[in-house]
This record gives sequence, structure tokens and C-alpha cells, in this order.
Amino acid sequence: MLQEKVILGSEEWCSFPELGIPTIKARVDSGAKTSALHAINIAPFIKNETNWVRFDINPIQNNLKTVIHCEAPLIDKRIVKSSSGFREQRYVIQTNLKIGDSIWPIEMTLTNRDSMGFRMLLGREAMSGRVLVDPEQQYLLGQPTTDNLKELYKNSEKAATGLRIGVLASNPELYSNKRIMEAGEMRGHEMHFLNIKECYMKLDAQTPEIHYRGGIILNQFDAIIPRIRPSITFYGCALTRQFEALKVYSLNSANAITQSRDKLFSLQLLLNSGIGIPTTGFANSPLDTNDLIKMVGGSPLIVKLLEGTQGKGVVLAETKKAAESVINAFKSVNANILVQEFIKEADGKDLRLFVIDGKVVATIQREAMPGEFRANIHLGGTASIIKPTAEEKRIAIKAAKAMDLKVAGVDIIRSSKGPLLLEVNSSPGLEGIEGATNKDIAGEMIKAIEKNFKHRM
Repeated sequence: MLQEKVILGSEEWCSFPELGIPTIKARVDSGAKTSALHAINIAPFIKNETNWVRFDINPIQNNLKTVIHCEAPLIDKRIVKSSSGFREQRYVIQTNLKIGDSIWPIEMTLTNRDSMGFRMLLGREAMSGRVLVDPEQQYLLGQPTTDNLKELYKNSEKAATGLRIGVLASNPELYSNKRIMEAGEMRGHEMHFLNIKECYMKLDAQTPEIHYRGGIILNQFDAIIPRIRPSITFYGCALTRQFEALKVYSLNSANAITQSRDKLFSLQLLLNSGIGIPTTGFANSPLDTNDLIKMVGGSPLIVKLLEGTQGKGVVLAETKKAAESVINAFKSVNANILVQEFIKEADGKDLRLFVIDGKVVATIQREAMPGEFRANIHLGGTASIIKPTAEEKRIAIKAAKAMDLKVAGVDIIRSSKGPLLLEVNSSPGLEGIEGATNKDIAGEMIKAIEKNFKHRM
């Protein structure tokens, strides 16, 4: 009986004939219960009165230009919680796995594995009764050469050469920046990572320029995607304005980013557009502390630094005495702060609606850790899929428009008074929302740039 089982190493090449995938490298992991396949642009549909799902895959690691369009029967949807705490709903398909000379049906979940080392994870349920694993070995059933891969995928779709796009940011290893670069390359564009700190400008009426490390002149870019840290907003926006002066399209303009980073000004803009926010107070002098607390409904209340981000510089003052202490402490060091009513019924939850080009493309609910009131993912909060109401979508779209942002992360809290807007982020992170929703948000950002150039033609 043992001789009939297939012996695999820790890494093997396999194929999925029914999906049109001639070969793909898999991580063989008996410690994982279920199998998972890399997939993007996942969309369920009805075929012959049964549930199916279509999706795209880049089957070759580090090759985002080769795309396979797949369809498979949909057999289930499951909530999966990752080791980092993200909860995502995954579609489950069944299809035939071919490995060596053997072929049998397996179940797989579909998920974006761009941040993983393998496009395919083969779990123990798919191997049970059929496979023995020798973890010290690899490719016991052989592996294709580069020429083999080219031949196998010669008829697959290749994205056409497109625009020259720069990602203006600080950290090339950040998930969001990597995903945007990958999404652009996958759609056939020439992508360049431009480190903000290594760019410098020549201000000149006749020949304005932007230079990069070592004197390289950055010219002939079609578009840039600014991803500017709050700590370098001034310089990052100055660079963005310089690109705009050179007639380079910016997905979010410098003016829009600047005003979104000014929390007080942005709240005033939102209120002028008829968007509700938690009652908020702002004062310059500690002498006004008592009336400021009373103004927002008393304690408990939230104290926010105007320059804070990702939940930093946000304090919950549970009593009037604590509120006075926190406010006066901030004021003693000349910090600009807002005080805001605490929405107790939100119970540590808020919504992040991702708006691109006037449409809500994805929504997650963020939930704070036990004992924490801030739901930010960076502070240990968890993300799950949720369907926004029509009013919440309307608010998010209206808020992005009021801030003149093509891309915005709009944070909304559910209160007894209805949905209230907390904040509009001009450089929203992608990891939490892509992980939870399984949507290609980075790809939607690239599509927004493509749409702009189509309109110009």
C-alpha cells in the first residue's frame, strides 16, 4: 500500500488541467490543513444555474506579466483567520490536481498570495491517503527549466507595454508599495520606485527638473502615485507639485494631500459639504479646557494630536479629571489638539471604505483589541468583510470628493445618530483591506490612472 503513494519533497511542481495552468510551483505543507491557490480579480457568477467563480492568476513567481484567466465551480465560502489576525472570506473551489503521473480532485481556497513565497500551498487534506512527504527533499518529480516555462506559457496573455509610472514613497518593502508596483507591472506598465528622500528639485522657469540619486534626471514619466508618510508631508508634497508642474499626472494631487493632512481644515471642509462628524472642539489656550470638555458632551472623550496618524497621538480620557490632565499636558508643550466626543456604542469598531475614482471599491470593519478603543490595524486591530449601507457609501464618496482625492481611505463610525465620519486618509494602506476582501485594490488604483489617459486621448 505504501508503494502506491506519491513521494513528494517540500517543494514540487504540479498542474491544474481544468484551470488551464500547465505548471505551478507549490509549497508542500503537511502542517496546513487546507490548500490555497494564488488568485486576484475574484468574482462569483452563475453558469448553467450553478455557482461558479472566475479569477486571474500569475502562475510564475516574480512574473506578473503572465496572466491566466480561470473559471471553476464554487463549492463553499469560508472565513479564514491568518497568523497576523486578518479575517478574510475565501471562495473554495474543487478541481483536479496533476502531480507527476497522478491526478486526483482537491479542494482549494482562493486568496492573494503576492506576499507569500509560493503561488500554491498544498495542504494535508489534499494529500491524505495519496502522498508521503520527505521534507528534506525538493522537486522529486522534476522541475521545468526557464525555457520550459516560456514554452508552456507562450500562449498565455501578456500585458501590453503601457505607461511609465513612478511610486513616490519611502519604503520599497512596505506591502502597499510592493503591491502597487506589482499591479502596475502586471498590467504592462513600466514601474519605478522613487524614494522621496533621494529626489531633489531644480526650480527654473525655463527648465524645471527633478533629479534622483547621483544626478539622474527624472523625465518622461506619465504618472506618479504619491504615498507620502505624514512625517515628510511638506517635502513629499513639494515633490508632487514639481511633478505636476512638469505635466505628470498625479493620482492624488499635492493640494489634496496637503489639506487631507490638516485634520482641522479637513474636518471644516467635510462639514461644509454637509457630512456629519462626532462633535469636535479646538482651542489654543489651556484656559479654555473646562468649556472645551463641556462643548463635546463631557467625559469620556477623545483627545487627538492634529499631526497624529495610524491611531498614534489619540488618547481616550475616561473622566473629566483625566481629560483636563491630558489636554493641559498637550497644551503645555504647544501641541495642537482636537477634542472629540466618544461614541461608546461603536464598541471599538469602525469602517474603512476604500474610494477610488469616485467609487467605493472595498469596505472592511476594523475591530480594536480587547481593552483598546482604537481599531487601527497597525495597533493590532482585526479586519473583516462588511457590507456598507447606501448612506455610508454616499458619505465616503462625498468625503473623497470634498477633499479632491482620487484615492482615499474613509473611516466611518456607526453611532446612535447614524454614520459619522472620523477621518479621510490620502495614503491608505492596502494590506488589511486586500487581505480581508481578497480584492486587487492596487490594480484598481492602476486602472484609475489608465482611465485618466483614456480620457485624454
